[in-house]
Amino acid sequence: MRVTLVLLTILAVANAGCATPAEPAQPSPAQANAASLDPSIAHRIGVVPNTNRARNVILFVGDGMGIATVTASRILAGQRAGGSGEENLLSFERFPHLALIKTYNTNAQVPDSAGTATAMLSGRKTRAGVINVAPTLARGDCQRAQRNRLKMLTRDAEERGLATGIVSTTRVTHATPASAYAVSPDRNYESDRDIPSDDRNHCADIARQLTGFDAGDGIDVVLGGGYSKFVGQSLGGDRLADDANLIRDWMARAPNRRFVSTRDDLLAAPLDGQLFGLFSRSHLSFEAQRDVDSAQPSLTDMTVHALKMLEARDSGYLLLVEGGRIDHAHHGALAGLALAETIEFANAIDAVLARVDTDETLVLVTADHSHTLSIAGYAARGNPMLGLVTSVDAAGNTKGAPERAADGQPYTTLIYANGPGAPPTPRERPTPDTGLGAVYQAAIPVGARTLDGAFRGSETHGGTDVALYATGPWAHLAGGVLEQNAVYHIMRHALGFDASSD
Repeated sequence: MRVTLVLLTILAVANAGCATPAEPAQPSPAQANAASLDPSIAHRIGVVPNTNRARNVILFVGDGMGIATVTASRILAGQRAGGSGEENLLSFERFPHLALIKTYNTNAQVPDSAGTATAMLSGRKTRAGVINVAPTLARGDCQRAQRNRLKMLTRDAEERGLATGIVSTTRVTHATPASAYAVSPDRNYESDRDIPSDDRNHCADIARQLTGFDAGDGIDVVLGGGYSKFVGQSLGGDRLADDANLIRDWMARAPNRRFVSTRDDLLAAPLDGQLFGLFSRSHLSFEAQRDVDSAQPSLTDMTVHALKMLEARDSGYLLLVEGGRIDHAHHGALAGLALAETIEFANAIDAVLARVDTDETLVLVTADHSHTLSIAGYAARGNPMLGLVTSVDAAGNTKGAPERAADGQPYTTLIYANGPGAPPTPRERPTPDTGLGAVYQAAIPVGARTLDGAFRGSETHGGTDVALYATGPWAHLAGGVLEQNAVYHIMRHALGFDASSD
Protein backbone atom coordinates (compact mmCIF):
# COMPACT_ATOMS: atom_id res chain seq x y z
CA MET A 1 0.00 0.00 0.00
CA ARG A 2 2.86 2.34 0.90
CA VAL A 3 4.47 1.77 -2.58
CA THR A 4 1.21 2.44 -4.30
CA LEU A 5 0.75 5.77 -2.46
CA VAL A 6 4.28 6.83 -3.31
CA LEU A 7 3.78 6.03 -6.98
CA LEU A 8 0.51 7.91 -7.07
CA THR A 9 2.18 10.91 -5.50
CA ILE A 10 5.05 10.83 -8.02
CA LEU A 11 2.61 10.56 -10.91
CA ALA A 12 0.58 13.48 -9.57
CA VAL A 13 3.67 15.65 -9.31
CA ALA A 14 4.82 14.66 -12.78
CA ASN A 15 1.44 15.35 -14.30
CA ALA A 16 1.36 18.75 -12.62
CA GLY A 17 4.67 19.64 -14.16
CA CYS A 18 3.51 18.62 -17.62
CA ALA A 19 0.03 20.22 -17.37
CA THR A 20 -1.10 22.52 -20.14
CA PRO A 21 -1.38 26.22 -19.21
CA ALA A 22 -4.51 27.06 -17.25
CA GLU A 23 -7.38 28.61 -19.15
CA PRO A 24 -7.63 32.38 -18.58
CA ALA A 25 -10.17 33.37 -15.97
CA GLN A 26 -13.55 34.04 -17.49
CA PRO A 27 -14.97 37.53 -16.92
CA SER A 28 -17.88 37.77 -14.56
CA PRO A 29 -21.29 38.29 -16.15
CA ALA A 30 -21.24 41.89 -14.91
CA GLN A 31 -17.86 42.51 -16.53
CA ALA A 32 -18.90 40.79 -19.74
CA ASN A 33 -22.01 42.96 -19.96
CA ALA A 34 -20.18 46.23 -19.24
CA ALA A 35 -19.12 46.63 -22.85
CA SER A 36 -22.74 46.62 -23.96
CA LEU A 37 -23.85 49.21 -21.43
CA ASP A 38 -24.37 52.86 -22.23
CA PRO A 39 -21.15 54.78 -21.43
CA SER A 40 -23.03 56.91 -18.91
CA ILE A 41 -23.41 53.89 -16.63
CA ALA A 42 -20.68 51.46 -17.77
CA HIS A 43 -18.10 53.15 -15.55
CA ARG A 44 -20.18 52.33 -12.48
CA ILE A 45 -19.50 48.59 -12.86
CA GLY A 46 -16.16 49.04 -11.11
CA VAL A 47 -17.26 51.47 -8.38
CA VAL A 48 -16.08 50.22 -4.99
CA PRO A 49 -16.87 52.07 -1.73
CA ASN A 50 -13.87 53.96 -0.35
CA THR A 51 -13.78 53.40 3.41
CA ASN A 52 -10.49 55.16 4.06
CA ARG A 53 -10.44 57.79 6.76
CA ALA A 54 -10.59 61.16 5.00
CA ARG A 55 -7.56 63.34 5.55
CA ASN A 56 -9.34 66.28 3.91
CA VAL A 57 -12.93 67.36 3.25
CA ILE A 58 -14.10 69.97 0.74
CA LEU A 59 -17.74 71.07 0.78
CA PHE A 60 -18.91 73.00 -2.27
CA VAL A 61 -22.24 74.79 -1.85
CA GLY A 62 -23.92 76.31 -4.88
CA ASP A 63 -26.31 78.75 -3.21
CA GLY A 64 -29.69 78.31 -4.90
CA MET A 65 -28.32 75.69 -7.30
CA GLY A 66 -31.42 73.56 -7.76
CA ILE A 67 -31.56 70.66 -10.18
CA ALA A 68 -33.10 72.81 -12.93
CA THR A 69 -30.17 75.21 -12.55
CA VAL A 70 -27.68 72.35 -12.92
CA THR A 71 -29.47 71.02 -16.00
CA ALA A 72 -29.68 74.42 -17.70
CA SER A 73 -26.04 75.21 -16.87
CA ARG A 74 -24.92 71.84 -18.23
CA ILE A 75 -26.68 72.54 -21.52
CA LEU A 76 -25.44 76.14 -21.76
CA ALA A 77 -21.85 75.05 -21.07
CA GLY A 78 -22.14 72.40 -23.77
CA GLN A 79 -23.51 74.92 -26.24
CA ARG A 80 -20.68 77.33 -25.46
CA ALA A 81 -18.29 74.48 -26.28
CA GLY A 82 -19.91 74.03 -29.69
CA GLY A 83 -22.28 71.14 -29.01
CA SER A 84 -26.04 70.92 -28.79
CA GLY A 85 -25.59 70.94 -25.00
CA GLU A 86 -27.86 68.18 -23.77
CA GLU A 87 -25.14 65.53 -23.91
CA ASN A 88 -22.74 67.58 -21.77
CA LEU A 89 -21.86 67.00 -18.10
CA LEU A 90 -20.53 69.48 -15.56
CA SER A 91 -17.45 68.39 -13.61
CA PHE A 92 -19.28 67.28 -10.47
CA GLU A 93 -21.97 65.38 -12.42
CA ARG A 94 -19.33 62.71 -13.05
CA PHE A 95 -19.05 61.90 -9.34
CA PRO A 96 -19.92 58.26 -8.59
CA HIS A 97 -22.38 58.88 -5.75
CA LEU A 98 -25.55 60.94 -5.60
CA ALA A 99 -28.40 61.64 -3.18
CA LEU A 100 -31.40 63.92 -2.97
CA ILE A 101 -31.48 66.33 -0.03
CA LYS A 102 -34.59 67.62 1.74
CA THR A 103 -34.04 71.32 2.46
CA TYR A 104 -36.89 72.45 4.71
CA ASN A 105 -36.20 74.47 7.88
CA THR A 106 -37.86 73.51 11.16
CA ASN A 107 -40.38 76.33 10.71
CA ALA A 108 -40.39 76.70 6.93
CA GLN A 109 -41.43 74.47 4.05
CA VAL A 110 -39.40 76.63 1.64
CA PRO A 111 -36.11 77.40 3.41
CA ASP A 112 -33.59 80.20 3.72
CA SER A 113 -29.81 79.91 3.49
CA ALA A 114 -29.05 80.44 7.18
CA GLY A 115 -31.13 77.49 8.36
CA THR A 116 -29.96 75.23 5.54
CA ALA A 117 -26.25 76.05 5.95
CA THR A 118 -26.57 75.51 9.69
CA ALA A 119 -27.95 72.03 9.02
CA MET A 120 -24.94 71.13 6.88
CA LEU A 121 -22.30 72.61 9.19
CA SER A 122 -23.72 71.84 12.65
CA GLY A 123 -25.72 68.67 12.01
CA ARG A 124 -28.99 70.17 13.24
CA LYS A 125 -31.91 71.58 11.33
CA THR A 126 -33.09 74.91 12.69
CA ARG A 127 -35.29 77.89 11.92
CA ALA A 128 -35.10 80.10 8.88
CA GLY A 129 -32.90 83.16 9.35
CA VAL A 130 -30.78 81.97 12.28
CA ILE A 131 -27.19 80.76 12.32
CA ASN A 132 -26.04 77.89 14.54
CA VAL A 133 -28.69 78.34 17.22
CA ALA A 134 -31.20 75.69 18.27
CA PRO A 135 -34.68 75.70 16.71
CA THR A 136 -36.27 76.45 20.07
CA LEU A 137 -34.83 79.98 19.99
CA ALA A 138 -36.90 82.77 18.42
CA ARG A 139 -35.21 84.73 15.65
CA GLY A 140 -33.55 87.88 16.99
CA ASP A 141 -33.33 86.71 20.61
CA CYS A 142 -29.82 87.92 21.44
CA GLN A 143 -30.03 87.35 25.18
CA ARG A 144 -30.61 83.60 24.86
CA ALA A 145 -28.56 82.92 21.73
CA GLN A 146 -25.33 81.84 23.41
CA ARG A 147 -27.22 79.44 25.68
CA ASN A 148 -28.72 77.77 22.62
CA ARG A 149 -25.64 77.58 20.41
CA LEU A 150 -24.81 74.69 18.12
CA LYS A 151 -21.25 73.53 17.53
CA MET A 152 -20.16 73.73 13.92
CA LEU A 153 -17.85 71.24 12.23
CA THR A 154 -15.26 73.96 11.62
CA ARG A 155 -14.75 74.37 15.36
CA ASP A 156 -14.26 70.63 15.80
CA ALA A 157 -11.78 70.60 12.90
CA GLU A 158 -9.70 73.42 14.37
CA GLU A 159 -9.70 71.83 17.83
CA ARG A 160 -8.38 68.62 16.28
CA GLY A 161 -5.54 70.38 14.47
CA LEU A 162 -6.92 70.52 10.94
CA ALA A 163 -6.45 73.58 8.77
CA THR A 164 -9.67 75.34 7.77
CA GLY A 165 -10.73 77.64 4.97
CA ILE A 166 -13.74 79.58 3.68
CA VAL A 167 -14.20 80.87 0.13
CA SER A 168 -17.27 82.70 -1.16
CA THR A 169 -18.35 85.06 -3.91
CA THR A 170 -20.65 86.77 -1.39
CA ARG A 171 -19.75 88.79 1.67
CA VAL A 172 -17.91 86.40 3.97
CA THR A 173 -20.39 87.47 6.66
CA HIS A 174 -23.33 86.29 4.55
CA ALA A 175 -25.47 83.36 5.72
CA THR A 176 -23.66 80.37 4.22
CA PRO A 177 -20.03 81.28 5.02
CA ALA A 178 -21.09 82.64 8.43
CA SER A 179 -22.51 79.24 9.31
CA ALA A 180 -18.93 77.91 9.39
CA TYR A 181 -17.90 80.11 12.33
CA ALA A 182 -20.69 82.26 13.81
CA VAL A 183 -23.56 81.92 16.27
CA SER A 184 -26.26 84.49 15.60
CA PRO A 185 -30.00 84.69 16.24
CA ASP A 186 -30.35 86.70 13.04
CA ARG A 187 -28.40 86.26 9.81
CA ASN A 188 -28.59 90.00 9.17
CA TYR A 189 -26.39 90.93 12.16
CA GLU A 190 -23.32 91.11 9.94
CA SER A 191 -21.79 94.23 11.54
CA ASP A 192 -22.49 96.00 14.84
CA ARG A 193 -24.50 98.64 12.99
CA ASP A 194 -26.89 95.90 11.83
CA ILE A 195 -27.85 94.90 15.40
CA PRO A 196 -30.72 96.75 17.15
CA SER A 197 -29.26 99.16 19.69
CA ASP A 198 -30.89 97.38 22.67
CA ASP A 199 -29.21 94.10 21.73
CA ARG A 200 -25.65 95.23 21.00
CA ASN A 201 -24.48 94.29 24.50
CA HIS A 202 -25.91 90.78 24.11
CA CYS A 203 -24.98 89.84 20.53
CA ALA A 204 -21.58 89.80 18.86
CA ASP A 205 -21.90 90.72 15.20
CA ILE A 206 -20.89 88.15 12.61
CA ALA A 207 -17.81 90.03 11.33
CA ARG A 208 -16.41 90.26 14.85
CA GLN A 209 -17.01 86.55 15.39
CA LEU A 210 -15.00 85.76 12.26
CA THR A 211 -11.96 87.82 13.20
CA GLY A 212 -12.21 86.61 16.79
CA PHE A 213 -12.84 82.93 16.05
CA ASP A 214 -11.02 81.22 18.90
CA ALA A 215 -10.96 77.51 18.06
CA GLY A 216 -7.46 76.24 17.33
CA ASP A 217 -5.53 79.04 15.64
CA GLY A 218 -8.62 80.44 13.92
CA ILE A 219 -9.77 80.07 10.33
CA ASP A 220 -6.63 79.81 8.23
CA VAL A 221 -7.88 81.15 4.89
CA VAL A 222 -10.88 83.46 4.35
CA LEU A 223 -11.52 84.80 0.85
CA GLY A 224 -14.55 86.67 -0.50
CA GLY A 225 -16.36 90.00 -0.26
CA GLY A 226 -17.76 92.19 2.50
CA TYR A 227 -14.99 94.66 3.36
CA SER A 228 -17.54 97.23 4.62
CA LYS A 229 -18.60 94.97 7.52
CA PHE A 230 -15.10 94.99 9.03
CA VAL A 231 -14.15 98.67 9.10
CA GLY A 232 -15.60 102.05 10.10
CA GLN A 233 -16.63 104.94 7.88
CA SER A 234 -13.19 106.54 7.81
CA LEU A 235 -11.97 103.43 5.99
CA GLY A 236 -14.99 103.12 3.71
CA GLY A 237 -17.03 100.77 5.88
CA ASP A 238 -20.18 100.90 7.95
CA ARG A 239 -19.17 99.84 11.47
CA LEU A 240 -20.33 102.12 14.27
CA ALA A 241 -16.90 103.30 15.38
CA ASP A 242 -15.47 105.58 12.73
CA ASP A 243 -11.97 104.15 13.12
CA ALA A 244 -12.98 100.51 13.61
CA ASN A 245 -10.69 98.06 11.85
CA LEU A 246 -11.31 94.39 12.59
CA ILE A 247 -8.84 93.40 9.86
CA ARG A 248 -6.01 95.21 11.68
CA ASP A 249 -7.12 93.60 14.95
CA TRP A 250 -7.12 90.13 13.37
CA MET A 251 -3.60 90.61 12.02
CA ALA A 252 -2.33 91.80 15.40
CA ARG A 253 -3.53 88.70 17.27
CA ALA A 254 -1.04 86.26 15.73
CA PRO A 255 2.16 86.32 13.70
CA ASN A 256 2.32 85.59 9.99
CA ARG A 257 -1.17 86.83 9.17
CA ARG A 258 -1.69 88.67 5.89
CA PHE A 259 -4.49 90.66 4.25
CA VAL A 260 -5.04 91.02 0.50
CA SER A 261 -7.62 93.00 -1.47
CA THR A 262 -6.81 92.39 -5.16
CA ARG A 263 -6.44 89.40 -7.44
CA ASP A 264 -2.76 90.16 -8.07
CA ASP A 265 -2.03 90.31 -4.34
CA LEU A 266 -3.92 87.04 -3.83
CA LEU A 267 -1.99 85.16 -6.49
CA ALA A 268 1.30 86.52 -5.11
CA ALA A 269 0.51 85.74 -1.47
CA PRO A 270 2.89 83.25 0.20
CA LEU A 271 1.45 79.87 1.09
CA ASP A 272 2.61 79.90 4.71
CA GLY A 273 0.72 81.55 7.55
CA GLN A 274 -2.91 82.68 7.45
CA LEU A 275 -4.67 84.80 4.85
CA PHE A 276 -7.66 87.13 4.89
CA GLY A 277 -8.80 88.41 1.50
CA LEU A 278 -11.68 90.84 0.91
CA PHE A 279 -12.10 91.94 -2.68
CA SER A 280 -15.25 94.08 -2.59
CA ARG A 281 -17.19 96.31 -0.21
CA SER A 282 -20.12 93.90 -0.55
CA HIS A 283 -20.55 90.86 -2.80
CA LEU A 284 -18.17 90.14 -5.65
CA SER A 285 -19.30 90.97 -9.18
CA PHE A 286 -21.28 88.44 -11.18
CA GLU A 287 -18.86 86.29 -13.16
CA ALA A 288 -20.40 87.33 -16.49
CA GLN A 289 -19.98 91.01 -15.58
CA ARG A 290 -16.46 90.81 -14.19
CA ASP A 291 -14.00 92.61 -16.45
CA VAL A 292 -11.06 90.67 -17.83
CA ASP A 293 -8.68 93.07 -16.07
CA SER A 294 -10.76 93.23 -12.89
CA ALA A 295 -8.99 93.48 -9.54
CA GLN A 296 -11.45 90.89 -8.25
CA PRO A 297 -10.42 87.24 -8.44
CA SER A 298 -12.71 84.56 -9.85
CA LEU A 299 -14.12 81.80 -7.69
CA THR A 300 -11.58 79.46 -9.28
CA ASP A 301 -8.71 81.85 -8.42
CA MET A 302 -9.77 82.00 -4.78
CA THR A 303 -10.48 78.29 -4.44
CA VAL A 304 -7.17 77.15 -5.91
CA HIS A 305 -5.12 79.55 -3.79
CA ALA A 306 -7.00 78.54 -0.64
CA LEU A 307 -6.38 74.90 -1.46
CA LYS A 308 -2.67 75.50 -1.98
CA MET A 309 -2.39 77.18 1.42
CA LEU A 310 -4.30 74.43 3.22
CA GLU A 311 -2.21 71.73 1.52
CA ALA A 312 0.96 73.54 2.65
CA ARG A 313 -0.09 73.13 6.29
CA ASP A 314 0.24 69.34 5.86
CA SER A 315 -2.23 68.65 8.67
CA GLY A 316 -5.38 67.76 6.78
CA TYR A 317 -8.04 70.36 6.17
CA LEU A 318 -11.72 71.31 5.95
CA LEU A 319 -12.61 73.75 3.18
CA LEU A 320 -15.99 75.37 2.48
CA VAL A 321 -16.46 76.90 -0.99
CA GLU A 322 -19.65 78.78 -1.82
CA GLY A 323 -20.83 79.85 -5.24
CA GLY A 324 -23.03 82.42 -3.56
CA ARG A 325 -24.16 84.63 -6.40
CA ILE A 326 -26.12 81.90 -8.20
CA ASP A 327 -28.81 82.71 -5.66
CA HIS A 328 -28.63 86.47 -6.15
CA ALA A 329 -29.02 86.18 -9.91
CA HIS A 330 -32.06 83.96 -9.50
CA HIS A 331 -33.71 86.43 -7.12
CA GLY A 332 -33.45 89.00 -9.88
CA ALA A 333 -34.78 86.46 -12.43
CA LEU A 334 -31.44 86.89 -14.21
CA ALA A 335 -31.26 83.29 -15.40
CA GLY A 336 -28.31 83.89 -17.72
CA LEU A 337 -26.18 85.30 -14.93
CA ALA A 338 -27.20 82.44 -12.62
CA LEU A 339 -26.10 79.86 -15.18
CA ALA A 340 -22.80 81.66 -15.77
CA GLU A 341 -22.18 81.60 -12.00
CA THR A 342 -22.93 77.86 -11.94
CA ILE A 343 -20.55 77.17 -14.82
CA GLU A 344 -17.77 79.03 -12.98
CA PHE A 345 -18.66 77.06 -9.83
CA ALA A 346 -18.17 73.85 -11.86
CA ASN A 347 -14.86 75.23 -13.19
CA ALA A 348 -13.64 75.75 -9.63
CA ILE A 349 -14.55 72.15 -8.79
CA ASP A 350 -12.72 70.93 -11.89
CA ALA A 351 -9.60 72.85 -10.81
CA VAL A 352 -9.77 71.24 -7.37
CA LEU A 353 -10.18 67.74 -8.80
CA ALA A 354 -6.99 68.28 -10.79
CA ARG A 355 -5.09 68.83 -7.53
CA VAL A 356 -6.54 66.50 -4.89
CA ASP A 357 -6.31 62.76 -4.37
CA THR A 358 -9.85 61.46 -3.87
CA ASP A 359 -8.46 58.37 -2.16
CA GLU A 360 -7.92 60.63 0.85
CA THR A 361 -10.09 63.68 0.11
CA LEU A 362 -13.88 63.68 0.36
CA VAL A 363 -15.42 66.16 -2.07
CA LEU A 364 -19.11 66.99 -1.68
CA VAL A 365 -21.08 69.27 -4.00
CA THR A 366 -24.58 70.38 -3.12
CA ALA A 367 -26.95 73.33 -2.82
CA ASP A 368 -28.56 74.85 0.22
CA HIS A 369 -31.91 75.23 -1.53
CA SER A 370 -33.44 75.49 -4.98
CA HIS A 371 -35.27 78.26 -6.85
CA THR A 372 -38.45 78.38 -8.92
CA LEU A 373 -36.66 78.10 -12.27
CA SER A 374 -38.08 75.53 -14.69
CA ILE A 375 -37.15 74.24 -18.16
CA ALA A 376 -40.14 73.59 -20.39
CA GLY A 377 -41.87 74.23 -23.70
CA TYR A 378 -40.95 71.29 -26.04
CA ALA A 379 -37.88 73.04 -27.37
CA ALA A 380 -35.99 71.24 -30.13
CA ARG A 381 -32.67 69.54 -29.43
CA GLY A 382 -29.93 72.18 -29.21
CA ASN A 383 -32.37 75.07 -28.77
CA PRO A 384 -30.41 77.99 -27.25
CA MET A 385 -30.75 77.62 -23.49
CA LEU A 386 -31.15 81.38 -23.06
CA GLY A 387 -33.45 81.77 -26.08
CA LEU A 388 -37.07 81.44 -27.15
CA VAL A 389 -38.69 78.03 -27.55
CA THR A 390 -38.51 76.71 -31.10
CA SER A 391 -40.12 73.30 -31.44
CA VAL A 392 -40.15 70.60 -34.14
CA ASP A 393 -42.72 70.05 -36.87
CA ALA A 394 -44.69 66.88 -37.63
CA ALA A 395 -41.74 65.47 -39.57
CA GLY A 396 -39.42 66.00 -36.58
CA ASN A 397 -37.49 68.93 -38.05
CA THR A 398 -36.83 72.17 -36.19
CA LYS A 399 -39.33 74.85 -37.08
CA GLY A 400 -38.16 78.11 -38.60
CA ALA A 401 -39.78 80.40 -36.02
CA PRO A 402 -40.39 80.44 -32.25
CA GLU A 403 -43.55 78.94 -30.80
CA ARG A 404 -46.41 81.23 -29.83
CA ALA A 405 -48.45 80.95 -26.66
CA ALA A 406 -52.23 81.43 -26.57
CA ASP A 407 -51.66 85.17 -26.03
CA GLY A 408 -49.76 85.39 -29.30
CA GLN A 409 -46.39 86.00 -27.67
CA PRO A 410 -43.31 83.75 -27.90
CA TYR A 411 -41.92 82.29 -24.69
CA THR A 412 -38.61 81.18 -23.27
CA THR A 413 -37.37 77.71 -22.35
CA LEU A 414 -36.45 79.06 -18.92
CA ILE A 415 -39.18 80.57 -16.79
CA TYR A 416 -39.68 81.33 -13.10
CA ALA A 417 -42.80 80.54 -11.11
CA ASN A 418 -42.61 84.00 -9.55
CA GLY A 419 -40.48 87.11 -9.48
CA PRO A 420 -39.83 90.44 -11.20
CA GLY A 421 -40.36 89.00 -14.68
CA ALA A 422 -44.09 88.50 -14.09
CA PRO A 423 -46.51 90.87 -15.86
CA PRO A 424 -48.35 93.34 -13.59
CA THR A 425 -51.68 91.87 -14.70
CA PRO A 426 -52.43 88.50 -16.30
CA ARG A 427 -53.44 90.11 -19.62
CA GLU A 428 -50.32 92.20 -20.11
CA ARG A 429 -47.56 89.74 -20.90
CA PRO A 430 -44.95 91.50 -23.03
CA THR A 431 -42.64 89.92 -25.55
CA PRO A 432 -40.00 88.15 -23.44
CA ASP A 433 -36.40 89.31 -23.30
CA THR A 434 -33.65 86.71 -23.79
CA GLY A 435 -29.90 86.52 -23.37
CA LEU A 436 -27.28 86.69 -20.68
CA GLY A 437 -28.54 89.79 -18.85
CA ALA A 438 -32.28 89.46 -19.48
CA VAL A 439 -34.93 89.38 -16.75
CA TYR A 440 -36.74 86.12 -17.49
CA GLN A 441 -40.50 85.97 -17.36
CA ALA A 442 -42.43 84.60 -14.40
CA ALA A 443 -46.01 83.69 -13.56
CA ILE A 444 -46.61 85.59 -10.33
CA PRO A 445 -45.26 89.08 -9.49
CA VAL A 446 -43.83 88.77 -5.97
CA GLY A 447 -41.40 90.97 -4.06
CA ALA A 448 -41.54 93.68 -1.43
CA ARG A 449 -42.14 97.40 -1.13
CA THR A 450 -39.19 99.67 -0.37
CA LEU A 451 -39.26 102.45 2.22
CA ASP A 452 -40.43 104.94 -0.42
CA GLY A 453 -43.36 102.70 -1.35
CA ALA A 454 -41.95 101.44 -4.65
CA PHE A 455 -42.45 97.76 -5.45
CA ARG A 456 -39.31 95.77 -6.03
CA GLY A 457 -39.79 92.36 -7.58
CA SER A 458 -37.78 89.43 -6.22
CA GLU A 459 -38.09 85.77 -7.09
CA THR A 460 -38.33 83.38 -4.13
CA HIS A 461 -36.47 80.25 -3.14
CA GLY A 462 -37.92 76.89 -4.17
CA GLY A 463 -38.86 74.05 -1.86
CA THR A 464 -37.81 71.14 -4.07
CA ASP A 465 -35.05 68.73 -3.13
CA VAL A 466 -31.50 69.48 -4.21
CA ALA A 467 -28.78 67.04 -5.24
CA LEU A 468 -25.69 65.96 -3.31
CA TYR A 469 -22.79 64.75 -5.47
CA ALA A 470 -19.98 62.90 -3.71
CA THR A 471 -16.58 61.35 -4.36
CA GLY A 472 -13.82 60.17 -2.04
CA PRO A 473 -13.79 58.44 1.36
CA TRP A 474 -17.26 57.43 2.53
CA ALA A 475 -18.87 59.16 -0.44
CA HIS A 476 -21.13 56.11 -0.82
CA LEU A 477 -23.06 57.36 2.22
CA ALA A 478 -24.58 59.86 -0.23
CA GLY A 479 -27.48 57.79 -1.54
CA GLY A 480 -31.25 57.83 -1.50
CA VAL A 481 -33.24 60.72 -0.05
CA LEU A 482 -31.53 62.34 2.95
CA GLU A 483 -32.23 65.09 5.44
CA GLN A 484 -29.96 68.07 4.90
CA ASN A 485 -28.15 67.66 8.21
CA ALA A 486 -26.92 64.26 6.93
CA VAL A 487 -24.31 66.22 4.95
CA TYR A 488 -22.66 67.14 8.26
CA HIS A 489 -22.70 63.55 9.48
CA ILE A 490 -21.15 62.25 6.24
CA MET A 491 -18.26 64.72 6.61
CA ARG A 492 -17.84 63.98 10.30
CA HIS A 493 -17.85 60.23 9.79
CA ALA A 494 -15.40 60.45 6.92
CA LEU A 495 -12.97 62.49 9.04
CA GLY A 496 -13.18 59.90 11.80
CA PHE A 497 -14.43 62.37 14.42
CA ASP A 498 -16.02 60.57 17.35
CA ALA A 499 -19.41 61.60 18.66
CA SER A 500 -18.29 62.43 22.18
CA SER A 501 -17.78 66.15 21.51
CA ASP A 502 -21.24 66.70 19.98
